[in-house]
Amino acid sequence: MLEGIQFVTNAAGEKTAVLIDLKRYGELWEDFYDALIARQRADEPRESLESVREALERQGKLNA
Repeated sequence: MLEGIQFVTNAAGEKTAVLIDLKRYGELWEDFYDALIARQRADEPRESLESVREALERQGKLNA
């Protein structure tokens, strides 16, 4: 078993969660979390770069 990784089990002994030592694996956790967020957002509508650029220019947040 990896040091710094602990599994949480239910009464039946089934793994239900994991505890990760963020001091040791924080960077790996960030990659894992980013992948989860990307998967969650996979079906969201997309905006073109041009439409985002135009909106930022209208809001004064981007110089033309």
